Amino acid sequence: MDQGEAMTQKPRFVLFAHNATYDKLHQAATLGLTAAAMGKDVTVVLLFWTIKKLAEGRIDELDFPPEYAASADEVARLIKHKKVPKISEMLEEAKLVGTFQVVACSAGLEYMGVEEHAVTTRVDAVMGLPAILKLTAGAETTLFI
Repeated sequence: MDQGEAMTQKPRFVLFAHNATYDKLHQAATLGLTAAAMGKDVTVVLLFWTIKKLAEGRIDELDFPPEYAASADEVARLIKHKKVPKISEMLEEAKLVGTFQVVACSAGLEYMGVEEHAVTTRVDAVMGLPAILKLTAGAETTLFI
């Protein structure tokens, strides 16, 4: 890459999304959307449970970790009352405001018993881990959620 390319290349922002409860997915979606709106080149990599939840069409489900069960109903009520956007809506909006892609790990599909066709309309690509690591190498920010 020459110096001109380096100067025009957008900073890359990578989120590895492993945990699929609402609170974790909400953070991945809001961080990804914000980074895309700020002009970053965003890649969200779905792993394990996020793949399964997406394939089952439950990405917007208001579920929380068991340790927060005592507060879960109240938090779910507040989210609905305050009209917090759905996770699926934030992911779609991120694509409208900036450079944003969702990638599913092919091994994760196998491990979760998910057929590729169950996610191909909901992700931009299905890739193996070597391709994912090559795609995300050298990112300005890398988060594991």
